[in-house]
Amino acid sequence: MEPPVFSKGLYRVFFVMLALVGVAGLFVPLMDRDSAHHADIALHMYLTGDYVSLVDHGKDYLDKPHLHFWLCALSYEVFGVNGFAYKFPSFLFSILACYSTFRLGKSLYTTETGRLAALLLASSFAFILANNDVRMDAILTACIIFSSWQLVDFIKEKRMINMLLAAVGLALGFAVKGHIGVLLPAAGTFFYLLFNKNLKALLHWKWLLLVVLFAAFISPVVWCYYQQFNLHPEKVVRGKNNIDGVRFILFGQSIERFQGHSFGAVNKKDHFFFLHTFLWAFAPWSIAAYMAVFNRLKKVKTGEWVTLSSFLFMLLVLSFAGYKLPHYLNVILPFAAIITSSWLLMQRDNIKRTALLFKIQSAVAAILLAGIAVITVWIFPLEKAGVIIPLVLLLAFVFYFIKTKSLSAFQKMICMGVAVMILSFYILNTHFYPSLLRYQGGKELADLTKGKVNPNSVYFWEETYSSSYNFYTKTIRKQFTDTILQPGKEVWLLYDSVDERHINEAGYKYLAKYSVLDFPITKLSLAFLNPASREKVYTKLVLARISR
Repeated sequence: MEPPVFSKGLYRVFFVMLALVGVAGLFVPLMDRDSAHHADIALHMYLTGDYVSLVDHGKDYLDKPHLHFWLCALSYEVFGVNGFAYKFPSFLFSILACYSTFRLGKSLYTTETGRLAALLLASSFAFILANNDVRMDAILTACIIFSSWQLVDFIKEKRMINMLLAAVGLALGFAVKGHIGVLLPAAGTFFYLLFNKNLKALLHWKWLLLVVLFAAFISPVVWCYYQQFNLHPEKVVRGKNNIDGVRFILFGQSIERFQGHSFGAVNKKDHFFFLHTFLWAFAPWSIAAYMAVFNRLKKVKTGEWVTLSSFLFMLLVLSFAGYKLPHYLNVILPFAAIITSSWLLMQRDNIKRTALLFKIQSAVAAILLAGIAVITVWIFPLEKAGVIIPLVLLLAFVFYFIKTKSLSAFQKMICMGVAVMILSFYILNTHFYPSLLRYQGGKELADLTKGKVNPNSVYFWEETYSSSYNFYTKTIRKQFTDTILQPGKEVWLLYDSVDERHINEAGYKYLAKYSVLDFPITKLSLAFLNPASREKVYTKLVLARISR
């Protein structure tokens, strides 16, 4: 039996502390763009009782399947409409992702490989971030690694329960983001069988049963697309009508996104986009991960192929996609964690390699600590004693693992990386993001006008959108038109200050006005981060009562 890297007690300490900083992120307000936008789609379900249709700002939504929105709407039923309720399902799935990573690592290698892989995943940057800036990624990642674990165990044991759970995992992955939830586990399974020269195992009758169960489990999503689009050919989405919803979700959804059609070709020509994005997404373990992958490629005839093929296959697919966003990488992080864990454990007795890894991880830790200093001293100076005291304690925690002589260099290297990520996300979730979100006008405006303005009387000017305002006022966006102004009717207009000239030119009068600072915080710039130039780049979000 392979000796453990740490005692079970130290593992528990790390996982509990990572969970606590993750929980802190659940109470950070939602960010506009994706988080608040998706929260509003679920809010429409919750307010209208229509769990069949996907509706985005009053328009039919044809992009992603239903599962994420169903889970969030259900969470609203339990916890009320708030940011915690929106994020909580993703947090639960993140726990599942860590456990599934442990079990897959254990199944392919050893218990210690699985345990360390789960720790590497839980302490990686993008994985923790996915529980604050919540999209579909935490749920999708969990479904993919869960399915991969069940498929591997099914191949090994031929147990019916593994086949059933694999079908469930694949269906949930499909129901949250389409084909990618099936493609990645299927690719890993195929290469696993190919490497083991066992492709004939695909002829087992239980695979057919898995396909039948998968089809049955995804049928509610397919039926919803049929109800919303096939039965309503008059509906127009992205300039097209006569939409075949069933065909779209079964065959077209991921293909359109891969080609970049209708979504915008983000970084289309940068085929190395995900290679350099991985450096921060899997920080602080990314350099070690690249070393592990390179080592595996040199010894391609040895070892297992589930994790390596899944990692390389998805990285290749994403690199040639016409639509690229950093969070697409999240689905390969569990596989990267297992590859890295297995390789690191092979280096634990290699003194020279361990010394090199310790230097690399020390450099990464230094960069992260420098980033914390920049945040707390320059960008948003830290003044709250309630945040400073834990910060000092966590700094001591980090430096203990750098200086202690009670641990080996290998153990210190792992502990230092985990500790510095705990410290980093403590600062991000308790200080940086709360400070940053003061410049996102939607929630600030909702808080400022609570009890003063009836949100049901609020209308949005032309192309002005604020998902966070709608979410935190529990309302659905209503478009302003001139006909809304009627004698005796109270009308509040929400708009960006840059549009005020057009409103004045239209001849509207202001009876009352509220305004807050506003900046697209998901697109940070140096000019905004610099306190000296910040006021030059933000605008104001305004809510005004108007009349003719």
